[in-house]
Amino acid sequence: MSRERTSQHHGMRSPKDEDFDRLKRYEDFTTIDWIQDSIIERNRRLRAARKQSIPHRGPRGEVTLSWLWSRLQNVAHAGQSWFVVTLVGIGIGLNAAIISIVTEWLSDIKMGYCSDGWWLNQQFCCWEIEGGDEDTCDAWHQWSEAMLARWIIYVLFAAFFSFIAAHLVRSLAKYAAGSGISEIKCIIGGFIMKGFLGFWTFFIKSVTLPLVIASGLSVGKEGPSVHFACCIGNLIAGMFKRFSRSQVKMREILTASSAAGVAVAFGSPIGGVLFSIEEMSSVFSIKTMWRSFFCALVATVTLSAMNPYRSGKLVLFQVTYDRDWHFFEIIFFVILGIFGGLYGAFVIKFNLKVAEFRRQYLGKHAIAEAVTLAVITAMIGWFNHFMRIDMTESMEILFRECDGASDYDHLCQTAYQWPMVNSLFLATVARTALVIISYGCKVPAGIFVPSMAIGATFGRMVGIMVKAINRAYPTSGIFSVCPPDAPCITPGTYALLGAAAALSGIMRLTVTVVVIMFELTGALTYILPTMIVLLVTKAVGDFLGTTGIADEMIRFNGFPFLEKDDHAYNVSVARVMQTNLKTLSATGLTVRDLETILASTDVKGFPIISADGSRTLLGFIDRTELRYVLEKAQHVQDVRPNTPVSFLSEPEEHEDVDFSGITAGPAVGVDDELSLEIMESTATEDVLKLWPWVNQAPLTVSPQLPLEIVMQMFKRMGPRVILVEEHGVLAGLVTVKDVLRFTMTEHDDRHSPWNEHRFDGVVDEAWVWGNDAVDRVWSWCRWRLGRS
Repeated sequence: MSRERTSQHHGMRSPKDEDFDRLKRYEDFTTIDWIQDSIIERNRRLRAARKQSIPHRGPRGEVTLSWLWSRLQNVAHAGQSWFVVTLVGIGIGLNAAIISIVTEWLSDIKMGYCSDGWWLNQQFCCWEIEGGDEDTCDAWHQWSEAMLARWIIYVLFAAFFSFIAAHLVRSLAKYAAGSGISEIKCIIGGFIMKGFLGFWTFFIKSVTLPLVIASGLSVGKEGPSVHFACCIGNLIAGMFKRFSRSQVKMREILTASSAAGVAVAFGSPIGGVLFSIEEMSSVFSIKTMWRSFFCALVATVTLSAMNPYRSGKLVLFQVTYDRDWHFFEIIFFVILGIFGGLYGAFVIKFNLKVAEFRRQYLGKHAIAEAVTLAVITAMIGWFNHFMRIDMTESMEILFRECDGASDYDHLCQTAYQWPMVNSLFLATVARTALVIISYGCKVPAGIFVPSMAIGATFGRMVGIMVKAINRAYPTSGIFSVCPPDAPCITPGTYALLGAAAALSGIMRLTVTVVVIMFELTGALTYILPTMIVLLVTKAVGDFLGTTGIADEMIRFNGFPFLEKDDHAYNVSVARVMQTNLKTLSATGLTVRDLETILASTDVKGFPIISADGSRTLLGFIDRTELRYVLEKAQHVQDVRPNTPVSFLSEPEEHEDVDFSGITAGPAVGVDDELSLEIMESTATEDVLKLWPWVNQAPLTVSPQLPLEIVMQMFKRMGPRVILVEEHGVLAGLVTVKDVLRFTMTEHDDRHSPWNEHRFDGVVDEAWVWGNDAVDRVWSWCRWRLGRS
């Protein structure tokens, strides 16, 4: 249906044609009709209730085996959902623990090996030594005493890990690349992407994710953990008929799985539930929330029982704070919030530029790109102490209080504070640039932890500077309120707040990040500073008019997904609807005619109109259901190609057809249990009656209805199509893809208080300047090589 309308736009190329082409690539994918799926589920519930109402007791009310069996079936049916959620949670927790253990070992093997056992990482190898310092641990051996040799081995390991990961992804599971959050948002919203949650995607992503993290690429595992969690939920729930045949129930399991994925990634079960509410699902019921909470709880308990770090921590960067904060520090907290908003806005914009370049020039060189990025990252990161180690380990170090128990690379020593500020600043700038060019390459890649690591280095840098000012002027100005006999400034808390600001800036999340940070620290006193920082971050992001990177990647890839935010378009649905429709007459067609129409069209459904030429709308039938009925009717009854078909129904026909106790609804849908029963009584040699499968009460609107109201209907009710009728006469129809096509190609009103074109202009100027700088450096290098 939508392809016929898109041909009208091919005559002239517009600036929005790239968005249009992205959307067109997904025309062959289908979306779920939530209303139709609800009807089918309703019929199943009614049949189940009817079976339960049949008495199974004996003539005198005695208990019989059939009665006991029916009661056991009721209990099993009631507890099946919780049983499935429990299995999913256990699977997610086990998989997360195994990935954490393997990742730690692979990250340390680049540095050296343990003589007590090659399978031990540095922490377990030097378990009895405080901090596991390699200089005081006799069992841990570096690969070489020479610095150059260690650097070369470090880079070679990074290249090897990235090559294996990229090769496996490209060869066996292309959907294992990337974060997966954008696609899962669309899948939960009703977009069908076959294979994205399959076994091979889960297996390859679980195998390659530790390799990618250990390679040192500036990507994280927290985003992909949501993907493999949903894969586990899809695979386990698919074993049960109740979920495999119901898209609504399957989406509830996927939502709960996404919550568990975040829960095991951050050790934050409540934060995982809030993430699934704030980010993943646009429609969230109380029942789904309880299942999400239970699944996140089971996954977190499983991970805790596995205890992958043997320290009682669910994630490495869990930390506790004993010191309080002072009100004058709000000034510096605001600075961290501004940084988070700016970081998110610029990284998203520049990353989209890189994604366009990657799509245009690097599509066939995914493995070479991943290896090159890993080598560049390793070569640069080796010379910075905060980039050489794993990002989660660096955050653990940066979040610590300076209590004398551990001091990584003189981080807490006053004599080294300004060299440390310089090192943290360089780490912030370098990691930001590497995140921009690395996120989106064809390996499992998240952006949660890299953003938090960048925010942590920046926050720790600010904290050290504030502490240095306090030491220089302890009794003047704002520092006069500090007690003289206790530390006034805790730089570790600035690192924590900077990490929260960067995470909020890149994902545009607020409440979820506050709860995650609270569960990471367990400190009630730092909830208020976290809220202040995130509100400033959100204000800066809103001012610049940016959305989260997951939503931007949905737009970039052209997925048919409606944003949560409401927009004012000031047009009616008549401007967007399709008018050149493929319709079916209520009478006058044969089975051969329908098969010809199905073979010559690729539309997803057909409006049913009157045969008198008035185009009076009588209903709507889905393409899948029509093909299903035609195929089944030829096997069940003696239906021939010249058998007439009828989409009309008479009142007495509703009484003649046995719906198994179910009142005739809008349509029975593709349901084997009910469809075959109805077909036996409606399919004859004289006429094939299709009215039971016709939605006789389709969702309809007037052509004058504002487009914004239609978008709300799509988001809240989830129909596949909405028919447009005027005084009972069919005028057109509109789908989600039609709405997206209009917003992408003709009208995009995402404006901010600050003119968004100015921000895009700044990004474009910076991008051009960067390209020119690279060209000048490259030309200078070629000139020097030519002279030599």
